[in-house]
Amino acid sequence: MAISKADLRRIALSFPEASEKLSYGKPSFFIAKKFFTRLRDEDASIVWIVGSIDERDHLLEMDPRTYFITDHYRDYPSVLVRIARIDKTILRKMLERRFRAIAPKKVLKEMDAAAASASKKKSRLSKT
Repeated sequence: MAISKADLRRIALSFPEASEKLSYGKPSFFIAKKFFTRLRDEDASIVWIVGSIDERDHLLEMDPRTYFITDHYRDYPSVLVRIARIDKTILRKMLERRFRAIAPKKVLKEMDAAAASASKKKSRLSKT
């Protein structure tokens, strides 16, 4: 079930406009110029920024074995996710959600248009 550093790197960099660079001296991933995620070696977790502190608190309450915070993150809508408790599918879904929150609007528009086009094409093919 656990993901590796290589899994995180491969999945994070698969998003449009993704890059890897240092943030506060730690390897991190960005979308355009916005923080996306990073691996915390000190506790084998990834930083996941969510929509609100209420949402973060709900995750902490729902599954404290997977989600946790340290004092540093107490006042931020961020949660730490133990990599031993998630798989690649869950990681991708988490990062897709964060990506949609921070990606440039033009990129999202292009992605949505391409997905809609592919869906219409698939629908037409299945009717024949």
